[in-house]
Formats: sequence, C-alpha cells, structure tokens
Amino acid sequence: MTVIPAENRLQQQPITETLEKNYMPYAMSVIVSRAIPEIDGFKPSHRKLLYTMYRMGLLGGARTKSANVVGQTMKLNPHGDQAIYETMVRLTRGNGALLHPYVDSKGNFGRVYSRDMQYAAARYTEVRLDKLCEEIFAGLDKNSVDFIDNYDSTTKEPLLLPAAFPSLLVNSNQGIAVGMASNICSFNLTEVCKAAVAYIRDPGCDLLAIMPAPDFSTGAELIYNRAEMEQIYRTGRGSIRLRATWRFDKKNNLVEIVEIPYTTTAEAIIDDITGLVKQGKIREINDVRDETDLSGLKIALELKRSTDPEALMQKLFRFTSLQSSFPCNFNILVNGTPRVLGVRALLGEWLAWRRVCVRREIVYDLEKKQDRLHLLRGLEKILLDIDKAVRIIRRTEKESDVIPNLMAGFGIDAIQAELVAEIRLRQLNRQYILQRTADIQTLSDEIADLQNMLANRERVDDQICAGLERIAAKYGQKRLTKLVQEKEIESFEPDQLIEDFNLRLFLTEHGYIKKLALTSLRSAGELKTKEEDKIVQEIEGKNKSDVLFFSDCGNVYKLKCYDIKDHKPSDLGEYTPNLLEMDEGERIVFIHGTEDYAGQILIGFGNGKFARIPLNAYETKTNRRKLVKAYSTASPVVRIFFLEADDDFVAVSNIHKVLVFSSAKVPAKATRSSQGIQVLLSKKGSTMISCRRLSESNIADDKYYRTRKIPAVGTYLKEETLQDRQLGLDSI
Repeated sequence: MTVIPAENRLQQQPITETLEKNYMPYAMSVIVSRAIPEIDGFKPSHRKLLYTMYRMGLLGGARTKSANVVGQTMKLNPHGDQAIYETMVRLTRGNGALLHPYVDSKGNFGRVYSRDMQYAAARYTEVRLDKLCEEIFAGLDKNSVDFIDNYDSTTKEPLLLPAAFPSLLVNSNQGIAVGMASNICSFNLTEVCKAAVAYIRDPGCDLLAIMPAPDFSTGAELIYNRAEMEQIYRTGRGSIRLRATWRFDKKNNLVEIVEIPYTTTAEAIIDDITGLVKQGKIREINDVRDETDLSGLKIALELKRSTDPEALMQKLFRFTSLQSSFPCNFNILVNGTPRVLGVRALLGEWLAWRRVCVRREIVYDLEKKQDRLHLLRGLEKILLDIDKAVRIIRRTEKESDVIPNLMAGFGIDAIQAELVAEIRLRQLNRQYILQRTADIQTLSDEIADLQNMLANRERVDDQICAGLERIAAKYGQKRLTKLVQEKEIESFEPDQLIEDFNLRLFLTEHGYIKKLALTSLRSAGELKTKEEDKIVQEIEGKNKSDVLFFSDCGNVYKLKCYDIKDHKPSDLGEYTPNLLEMDEGERIVFIHGTEDYAGQILIGFGNGKFARIPLNAYETKTNRRKLVKAYSTASPVVRIFFLEADDDFVAVSNIHKVLVFSSAKVPAKATRSSQGIQVLLSKKGSTMISCRRLSESNIADDKYYRTRKIPAVGTYLKEETLQDRQLGLDSI
C-alpha cells in the first residue's frame, strides 16, 4: 500500500486565509501594475512601450517595423507580443483612439470607430514616436523621475514619465481592475493647458469657463448640461451624452452620418438601424450603407420619399447608439493608492507631482553647473603659474604621483588636478586657459539663479506655466466635439415610432375587447364572437388615443390603444380580465376613447341617482393603469354614457315606471366619487333597471313621460306611446 506524504495531502484551509494569501496579491497587482493609470497619464504597459521606443531613438528618427518595437518592449513587458502590439495600436495616429496620439504610424492600424476593420500584423506596419512625445520625455535625462529595475533586474525603466502637461486629461483612458475600474475621457489640449495655468495662478478659478467639456477624437456632438458637468468636475463621476453628427443630401434623398459617439462603432449603429427596420419600428428607410473610405467615416441612409429627415434622426437618436453615454470614473493611482478625483483635484495632484519633476531637473542642472564651476576654479589657479604646473609634472618620477603633487602644489582637489593633468601640451598657453575660465562669472550667476529658483515656488510655477503655454501654442488644435445645449435638443417620445390610424373598438358581453382598423373593417364580413356572446358597445378612435375601461367595481383602467394588439374580424379579441389584470369577478361595463379628455361622463345607478363627472377627472400626470374609486359604488351601476353636449335620456324602473329627462338637470360634480342626484324616485322599493338615450329608445310620445321637476317617480308605461309595441320594456 502506497502511503502519501502528509505534505502532499489536501488540507482544509479557511476561505478568508486563502483569499488573503492567493487572491489579494493578484488583485493588488492588477490594480497597481496593470489597469489603473497613474498621475503621468499612463498605465505601465503604455509607459514601457513608449520608453522602449525612446531608447531606440524613435523620437525624431525614421520609422521602424512595429515588430521590432514589440520585440524590444518585451525586455520590460513580459505579457506577450500580441498584448504589446494591441497596446501600441491604440496609441497610434492611424487608429484614431486618442485625441493627441503618441505614436506616428504608417500602415493599417484599424479605426476606433470600426468594430470589423482589423489592424495589420506587426511585421507590415511601421512606427515612431510622435513629436508630442518630446514633452512627455523632456527632463527624463535630468533625473526628473525615479528609475526602477525591470522584471528580471537586467535593465532600468522609469517609474513615471515627466509629462510637461496633464496628459491624464488630454487622452482618454479605460481600465478594468479587480473590484474597481477607471474610465477617463479626453479633453482638448489647448483648454487643458489654459485650465492648468489658470489653476496654478488661482486654485479657485472657474475651470468650466476655460475647459467647458470633454473633447473626443471621433468628434460628434456633446449634449451639454452644466449641472452634470459640474458634478463630474467636482467628484470625478458622472455621465456624458454624445450623439452623431449628420447632414442631409437633398438631391439624392440621403442622410449621411459623418461623426459618431466615441463609445460606439459604425457596425453597431448599422445593426441597430437594421433591427429597427426589420421590426417595423422604422419605415422611412430603404437602405443602409457603410460608405467609410480613406476620407473618413460615412454611414448613408437612403430615405423614402416625403420622409422628414429631422424627425427620423430624432427616432434614431432615441433607439440606436447614434446617441450614447460615456460614463466617467476618474480613478487614478496617486503614490500607489487608487483615488477617484474630480478635475480640480486631479490638476492639483498633477501640479504637486510636476513641481517635484521640475525641482529635480533644476537640482540636476545646478549640480552639473557647480561641477563645471569647480573645474574652472582649478584652471583659474593654474593660470597664476603655468610654468609651476609644468615643472611639477616634469619633476614627478611616477605617473601615479602627478595628481597628488598638483594637488599639493596648487591647493586643488583630485578632480581639478585630473583636469589639469589631462590638458595636452599644445593647450598649455594663457589663451586657452583664459578662454576656459571666462565662463566662471556666467556660471556663478546661473548657479545663483538656479538656487533662487529652488527656494522660490512661484518661479517653479512660472516655469511650469511657460511650458504649458508653449505646448498649447505648438500642439493645440481646434475642438472636435461640438457642444449642444440640452435645451436645444428636441425631446422624443417613444410613441412617435407608433403608427397612428383610425380604428374601432368592440366590447362584448363576456368581456372581450376587439381592435380593428377602419381599413380592414370596410372589407370585413361578420365579426366573430364566442357562442352566446354578443357585442354590447363599439367606439371609434385612433391608435394613439387613451382608452378608459369602467368596471362594475368602481374602478377605471387606462390603456393606450396601441397597447391592444391589432385583430382580424375572425379573431375573438383579448379577454379584458387578463389584459387589464382585473380582480376576480370584476367585469367591464363601459369603454371610452379620448385624446384630450374633453366632455363628461353620465352614470346612472340602481337607486335612481345620476352622477355627471367631467372626463378630465380621470386624466393623470403619471401613466397609472388603474384608478380605484373612480366613481361611487354606493348603488350598482346601471348604465354609463359619454356626453359631448346635453341630451335626453329615458330611465325605467322594475315596476314599469318610465321617466324622460334632460342631462342638463344633472349638475356636474368635480369629484369622481360623487353619488349624484336623485332623478328617478323609488316607489314601494322599486329600482332603476335600464337607461338609454331617448334617440335610441322605442318611445314615440316622450312628452307623456316628462315632468317639470326631478326627482320624479315617472309614469307607467303605455304601449300606445311606443313605436313598436312588440318590443316591450327591453326596447325602451
């Protein structure tokens, strides 16, 4: 039997301990060393790539194959050639992802606005650093930043790059770490530099007045809302709405989309539009074509005749990615710690870091000048007695004693003596030495100036501002993304996509509702219903009208006509309890369609009372589907009518008493729950069993049933007052 050693056996371990030992180091590595940009505006992968190109002499030099750069970068970045090349692609001018690219490229690098346009392989494309990188690397050779070992300690790389402008704001940067993410939009270089200068002069300045909004490499339009922008500038979080720019070719009846939001692609937009056309939600488009070429992006929409292009684009902005949002999350690393900063705080952190870089450059220059001055002081002493220097060297027996003897003879140190000893014989003349020592005063003045600058923060800030102003003048460009005020944007309602047409609604006794377009009704035969079912009400309206469903429980349900599916004459219709989600046993007794809620509702109750309620009492600001206590339930409802104007009605009781009255005698009540006024009086416990319009009744002699005042008991029915005596009470 084989015995497994104890150290090789599976052992139980608390999950918290496992996470701490194994997962947390990975998570921190992703956050700190991969996904989140730092104050210089770069992720480690960007920094390693650009620094490699800088070391290869590609700043101002000729282009080289991308594969060459990728291979060299692997000395600093061990993540593989494909990952490095993808990083390079996004930084290139050819890809267009950055407002100010760092890599000047030649060849096919795809396009940021295209999902399907693939970039060429690294062996086919060529790259070099863009001129802007002069400002990224300026001061790198003057000890402006710290250097660290690479992953295998075979070479050094900069911890940060001494960017002379807030590159973090100038180019967009996205990253997803473990448990956090970063999404930084780009801003116009000229505006960023001016805002940085203004912030240095006055930290409380109005940044929005100088740098009003982000600027994207794909252009498009930014829907400007100052309150939203203030939130982003203050907190570093928020959302920016972008929408495409377009033009109308009237001659060819084409809409040409020429700029799209940064967050989408041409293919995604075409897919969205095609989907809407297939679903029947957009009927104005005959064809969609991607006409993107070397001159830039273009999506052509071929329109049907008489189409309003402005109205169509409003629909497309609402339902496609022609209008989309850029979610801002200004999460950056500051001294190795992730922090979400607003624009003002971010400029403050950049300024503090940039001051350190500039001071280190000043210290570097100061030390170099002090070293040079120190050497010149030694030459100055030699000037006093050149012959003595020659004599010391000639009389020295060993070469190793030359430096000590010169030090002793002139009172100079080893470095100064080394310089004297290295002077060639032909240079041992007063002219040479005088020329070399002529810069002593100039150097002394420069050293004093540098020391003063180190001690004076305002002078350091002046130097930073001068650099920002120079960069803005040299590399600045016009804003690509146009600002559109939110109040100038036309609002779009979803029902604009819905076709409006004339229709007729039918309500059956068993509670089915059927919707038929008038065009289909003209050619329709008999309308189908269930056995023993019949149509009890029909109304005409439009597809965008509201429909009110009055139930026998005092509730009113509201729907848009287009929420009821279209039917054929042979269809039974939709069952209202299911359509309206009604209570068990509840049934619909009356329906009415309206667009403006004009007119009134007349409700007759079993106790002989009638209530007259304005229809606008059922109009609500919110789209509530159910209004409870929509009318009184003190007595069962007998009949409901819609009144456009006053009309005559016939009320009938269960003891054959009949009363004809005008609705003008029933006063309107503002409250929906009004019980109304008594119209038909009860006699010996009688109740009203029916009511209808006089014009729809079978009564020929209505004067016989009228009274001067209401309420009234009514008059017994006489057959001789009916037009058709065979119909009886049901016809009244």
